[in-house]
Amino acid sequence: MARFRLTIEYAGTRYSGWQIQQNARTVQGEIDRAVREVTGRTDFELYGSGRTDAGVHALFQVAHLDVFTRLPAESLRRQINDLLPPDINLVAAEPVPHRFHARHDAVARSYLYQIATRRTAFAKPFVWWVKEPLDLTAMREAAGAFVGMRDFQGFTERPVTHASTLVLVEGITIQPDGDLVLVRVEGSHFLWRMVRRLVGVLVEVGRGGLTPEGAAGLLTAPAGLPAQLTAPASGLFLERVFYAGDARGLPLRPVFTMPVHPLPGPTASVRATAEPPAPGPAPARTRPGPRRSGQRRR
Repeated sequence: MARFRLTIEYAGTRYSGWQIQQNARTVQGEIDRAVREVTGRTDFELYGSGRTDAGVHALFQVAHLDVFTRLPAESLRRQINDLLPPDINLVAAEPVPHRFHARHDAVARSYLYQIATRRTAFAKPFVWWVKEPLDLTAMREAAGAFVGMRDFQGFTERPVTHASTLVLVEGITIQPDGDLVLVRVEGSHFLWRMVRRLVGVLVEVGRGGLTPEGAAGLLTAPAGLPAQLTAPASGLFLERVFYAGDARGLPLRPVFTMPVHPLPGPTASVRATAEPPAPGPAPARTRPGPRRSGQRRR
C-alpha cells in the first residue's frame, strides 16, 4: 500500500466542512468518492491535517492517502481531479514514507481572513463586508493580548472535555490592502471556530464597540464569548499547513483583489482632443505661368 501526500485547495461555500458526514456534502467526501472511482478500491484511508468548518475555504489543505494502486502520483492526481467538482482541486500529489502523518507531523498552521471595507458584487463568498470604518491601530493593540500561550476556552463553541484549550498563537498580522483588511493568525493549532471568534472580537474593537482592554478580558470572562462576535465563515481561508523545514514568514496577499473603480473627477477628460498644429512659416506664393492657347481663364 502506497502513501501519498496531497495538497488541496477548495472553495468551501457549497460544503459542510472538510470531514465526511452522513447526509451532508463535504470536501473529504467528494475526494473519497473520486478515489474510489479511480482506483476501484474501498479499503483506503484519506486523512486531513485538520478540519475546516462549513463555508470555510482552503488554499493549502494537506492530507495523506493510503491506497493500493499502481498509478504514479501525477497520474493519480490528474484522474482524481477529472472527477472532482470545479471548486475542489488537488494541487499536488507525491509519494511519502508511511511515517508521514498529515495531522500529527504538522508543526503550525496559518489562517487568512478577508474583511471588505465596501460592498462588492463579486467577492461576497470570500469576504466579510464590514460597513463601519475600522481602527486598525486599535485592532493591532487588541491582537497583542492573544499572542502567546493562552487559554481560549471562551473562544470555542464546542465543549472541550478531554483536550486542552491552551493554544500557542505565534502571531496575528493585520494589514490593509486596497478595499480589504487582511488578518493572518498563525499558531500551533486552533479550536473549533476559534479563529472566526478572534476576528469577530478584533473587528468589534475596530468598530469602537469594544476596547483593547475589554477584548483581553474576554480570555478570562466566566460566561465565555458572545456568539454574535463570531465572524462569518465566508472570509476565512486555511492559508498554510507547516511541516518541519517549511519556510515561514510568507508574504501576506489577498486571495481576491477587489476591483478598482476610477471615477471621473472634475478634471478628468472623457474624450481626448487633438491639439492644433503649431503655426509655421506661410507657404510661398507662386505666380501663375503663361496661358496656353485654348485655355480659358476660370
